[in-house]
Amino acid sequence: MKFAHWLVLGCVCLLPLSASAQWQWIDKSGKKVFSDQAPPPDIPEKNILRRAGSPPPARTGFGSAPADSATSDEAAAPKAREAAAAPKPPAVDKELEEKTKKAQAEEKAKQAAEAEKNAKIKAENCERARQGKATFDSGIRVAKVNAKGEREIMDDTARAAEQKRLQSIIQSDCK
Repeated sequence: MKFAHWLVLGCVCLLPLSASAQWQWIDKSGKKVFSDQAPPPDIPEKNILRRAGSPPPARTGFGSAPADSATSDEAAAPKAREAAAAPKPPAVDKELEEKTKKAQAEEKAKQAAEAEKNAKIKAENCERARQGKATFDSGIRVAKVNAKGEREIMDDTARAAEQKRLQSIIQSDCK
């Protein structure tokens, strides 16, 4: 039974916390007003310090009120825009240039590796084409395996077509 009393007492104590003020503004006489309802329509927008559901505004100094900070923020906005438009310090430019140079060097190295790989492939193709052409030029019989897995000896027209194909590979890859 005592536990139930403590539970009810705890709920009653927490009740006022849920009904705490959500709005804060400065009235016509200059006093701060806290309420769970919106301010009257005759209160200017600049005098509303906190709205329902929004966090309280941050203070800029020890003695400044949040209403003062809003006007000082408006005055500081052009200065912030000027600072943003000002040129970056040289250190940032140097870092950017270094990163750009590094990226360009990596790209050149990548292109060089790709070119080397392509050159190696062309050299291998060239060597195979020369060996194949030498075989066909020697006049020995050459057999190929057909789709059924049977060996077929190439006739003169097939040999000529293969020699022509190998010669075109030699011309394109052997330089």
